[in-house]
Amino acid sequence: MLVDMRASRLVSALMLLQTRGRMTAHELADVLEVSVRTVYRDMEALGAAGVPLYGEAGHDGGYQLLGGYRTRLTGLTSGEAESLFLTGLPAAATDLGLSAVVTAAQLKLMAALPEELRDRAGRIAQRFHLDAPSWYGDRDHTPHLTFVADAVWNQRTLRMRYVRWAEPREVDRTVQPFGLVLKAGRWYLVARHSEQLRTYRVSRIVRVEVLDETFDRPDDFDLVGHWQGYLAQFDARRHQGEATVRLSPHALERLPYLWEPALAQAARQAAGAPDEHGWVQVTIPIESTEQTIPELLRLGADLEVLGPPALRERLTRTANEMADLYGRGRSGA
Repeated sequence: MLVDMRASRLVSALMLLQTRGRMTAHELADVLEVSVRTVYRDMEALGAAGVPLYGEAGHDGGYQLLGGYRTRLTGLTSGEAESLFLTGLPAAATDLGLSAVVTAAQLKLMAALPEELRDRAGRIAQRFHLDAPSWYGDRDHTPHLTFVADAVWNQRTLRMRYVRWAEPREVDRTVQPFGLVLKAGRWYLVARHSEQLRTYRVSRIVRVEVLDETFDRPDDFDLVGHWQGYLAQFDARRHQGEATVRLSPHALERLPYLWEPALAQAARQAAGAPDEHGWVQVTIPIESTEQTIPELLRLGADLEVLGPPALRERLTRTANEMADLYGRGRSGA
């Protein structure tokens, strides 16, 4: 086991020097998470193995490979080779117009792998498939996505006509596109407009023009971090109200399957001690009465609304209307 660990570390050190150029012993130690003394021993081992390695002492010194030396050794373990074929998003690549490029890259990678790793990677590709859209939902129709992606990649300004929820419904926007996010089969554009970062659903873009004008993308912009913050703010903005409800034990079990994640998580975290019948009282965040009614109806008689009064009255009226409808039967139709 120790031998395998050292061999893996030697390969990692070699690949670091090949990709980064000169590195000090301290830099290598930090990346490899070992002591500087271990790095010295590893460099001696690489030199003894015939790797043309040069070490220079001093503040500006370090280790580097000589004469543009490059190894064909990839350093891939079987698990790493397999994981490469789980990182691709075939549907996303097709949306972006990159399916042929991705296919070519995978073929080249397969050809470069040793036979054993090639077989294992091939099995992964045949046995695991990522289907991004959620159940009961289709992927968005995004005819302008390739143009948007080109603008994101080349840092070119976009002029677009966009359909939004508020009035006026159609607006013209000139934006600086920072990144694209695929969530649940839907593409979203993160772009700067009027010095603010905004999010646009790509399927709602009805016309787009990629301008010749370029822009500077902040070096410290983190798309993943920004998106996570956006989701948290989105839930906070829309859940401005609260409702107090009672939930049966059966309802608590069904929450993850019937309610959206933010609502279900809030309910389970707020659940107190159950009463003698196993019911619990919780306070949940809500967007509005009209938006909340469908969520509550999914639990049927396993939920009772205690407040606010307006929500209880609205749900009571809905339940009575349903009872009247089904009570009349076919004769009242």
